[in-house]
Amino acid sequence: MSDMGERRLSSTRELTRGYTETMATAQKPTAPVTSVQSRINIDAPRWDLTTFTGRLKHFFWVTDPRTIVCSNKQLDNAKELLEQYRTGQEPPGTTKQQIWYAKKLYMSAFHPDSGERQNVIGRMSCQVPGGMLITGCLLQFYRTNTAVVFWQWVNQSFNALVNYTNRNAQSGITERQIAVAYVSATTCAVITAIGLKRYLAMKAASQLMQRFVPFAAVASANIVNIPLMRQSELLDGIACFDENGQKVTESRYAAAKGISQVVCSRITMAAPGMLLTPIIMKRLETLSWMKRIQSLHVVVQTLLVGCTLLVMVPTGCALFNQKCSIPVERLRLLDSKKLEELKEKYGEHTPKRLYFNKGL
Repeated sequence: MSDMGERRLSSTRELTRGYTETMATAQKPTAPVTSVQSRINIDAPRWDLTTFTGRLKHFFWVTDPRTIVCSNKQLDNAKELLEQYRTGQEPPGTTKQQIWYAKKLYMSAFHPDSGERQNVIGRMSCQVPGGMLITGCLLQFYRTNTAVVFWQWVNQSFNALVNYTNRNAQSGITERQIAVAYVSATTCAVITAIGLKRYLAMKAASQLMQRFVPFAAVASANIVNIPLMRQSELLDGIACFDENGQKVTESRYAAAKGISQVVCSRITMAAPGMLLTPIIMKRLETLSWMKRIQSLHVVVQTLLVGCTLLVMVPTGCALFNQKCSIPVERLRLLDSKKLEELKEKYGEHTPKRLYFNKGL
């Protein structure tokens, strides 16, 4: 055989052997590969919270009213699963869907600052069922002073619990401060409601105008209740952190900004239900079938309010980022001494922005 023929035969054998080895390797069963990138970062938000759309998706997810029927055991199990997943020790076979659901339960029921389980009535996920029942009755029973006083008291009791539950847990509040906030807000709501009711009666205002009185009372009470319930933050400042999550100072300016945003959000949540529902009910009450079921008007009104709250609770929460921030130079307005201490401590490494939980 010539040298050329031998080289061709050798080359053919090498190609055949390489192909055989490749096929054999491909047919061997491979072990599952666990990639770090395939794991969920449970400490990061599921959506981009710097955008309104991302926050809206987040709060539709977190304020789901169905989560309030979950037992304490289910909630504690969800918290435990997240802790296990964070250290890579979750039970075998745990799926991503289970992790996301556990995080949903955790965020709906546990305080973001303290990690403590919140009371069920004060959770944002209870805003729809609780708010629709109370608001429906506020709008239906507005004709007598007794009914106005009773339902405004019920509403402010509910609001006070919600405000306390969703405060910034880094700031303490005494029982006396809670009592002052509760009594002040209830008094403000009752005075506004009774005062407007009498004023509109003297002016012979339409029944429709009188139905807007509860909203005016609720809005004014929110302006009083929330700042008073969180007065310690306004007096002593709210905890502020750098971009790495390290606490650097407290700020009264940050507290004022966060509380004002919460007040705006709460009024926005209530407005459509309390302003549109009376108009819709006024129209419905002229229909013959509605005249035959007058005893069920409160049920119809409550359901209408519930439909608006299903949309407006997450919308109101999404208006502003819960992780609020301010430029560090804004401390000059109310916290000039804190700013000096900050610059003295950090020098040229002073954070440019400060971050804080504004609450809900």
